[in-house]
Amino acid sequence: MPQDPVERRVVVSGPARRTRRRASGYYRPRTEIDEQTTLGHTYVRSLMRSQLRAALTVFAVLALLVGPLPLLFAAMSDAHRLEWAVLGFGLYAPLVLLARWYVRRAERNERDFVRLVEDR
Repeated sequence: MPQDPVERRVVVSGPARRTRRRASGYYRPRTEIDEQTTLGHTYVRSLMRSQLRAALTVFAVLALLVGPLPLLFAAMSDAHRLEWAVLGFGLYAPLVLLARWYVRRAERNERDFVRLVEDR
């Protein structure tokens, strides 16, 4: 057996010398939003507009659906049972369908926004 101790090699590594550079025209929408640039503000404003458009659509349909009911009920003076039937059964299904449409539309808007913002 040799008496000399075995020399150990120590490997010192530094930062990578070659780094991938992005193309000069490449940008990241997520960075634009995080840094609150004008372009990032435009992206967020676009999402907010699409959500507002969906909400205003639901509000308009709801107003057209529920708005004329007091006039209809005033015209039918002695039909209290019919009023409750219209409110309980005739209005419930359209409200549920309207709420379901709104939730799906809002989720689709958010999904499209995330797809736009994420790296490709």
